[in-house]
Amino acid sequence: MVHFDFEFLLLILTAVTGLLWLADVLLFSRFRRQPAAKEQAKEPIIIEYSRAFFPVLLIVLVLRAFFFEPFRIPSGSMMPTLLVGDFILVNKYRYGLRMPVWQNRITQGDRPKRGDVVVFRYPQDESQDYIKRIVGLPGDHISYYNRRLAINNQTLKLDSNGVYQGLGDLNQMRNAHGCDSSGASCQVYVEHIGDASYTVMTNPKSSLGVNGEVFVPSGHYFVMGDNRDHSNDSRIWGFVPEENLVGKAVMIWMHWDWRNGGSGLDLSRVGRDISN
Repeated sequence: MVHFDFEFLLLILTAVTGLLWLADVLLFSRFRRQPAAKEQAKEPIIIEYSRAFFPVLLIVLVLRAFFFEPFRIPSGSMMPTLLVGDFILVNKYRYGLRMPVWQNRITQGDRPKRGDVVVFRYPQDESQDYIKRIVGLPGDHISYYNRRLAINNQTLKLDSNGVYQGLGDLNQMRNAHGCDSSGASCQVYVEHIGDASYTVMTNPKSSLGVNGEVFVPSGHYFVMGDNRDHSNDSRIWGFVPEENLVGKAVMIWMHWDWRNGGSGLDLSRVGRDISN
């Protein structure tokens, strides 16, 4: 399936500039150098731009399609791990290389693990990219009751880590995360899943919690946001097909939240590892 997004536009621009430059090298440039001409004809501006931009576009396309792609965090569903305004890098080859745009797998990679933070195409609207944490693998039995996650009838260990300390601006806390202005209404825990440990946040005052249990079908994954009471995830809309995985989130490379009185530039978050 073709996905008409920035990657598609980048592919088209790379192909057009490359073909124009190639056509000029093989066909048209020789006519500008005819011996009978008094002076060499000037190179058309479209060829000049194509020659200049094609190598740059090609490098960006290859890096973005096969190695790392940047994303910006737009919501608080992964609090406290990721904040609104975090810019992250996603490893595109970890789970196997895919053809740009068509997304056909061309190499085998590692299998996703419980605890991996992944970017994926939202199953109900594949034009949107979502970021969540994988908690259920194919064949797993997942249950979530009273804000406790269990996998294959084993409740995950959960260590208290105090109350939310107010990372991010107060508008984010009140609106996106459901915390009061002091953060006291949100509890932070360290959840352990296999070899991975990560922080999650719950709001005991929230009425948005979802309880239930399900078996994960073959070729699919069950994902949840770390902000458990304020996340639109597999508890609500179902499973993520394996072919929808874009890559594994590995690092925060910048934080800049400029909207609605956000926290602005925060260099303290640069370089944070989110790959477990």
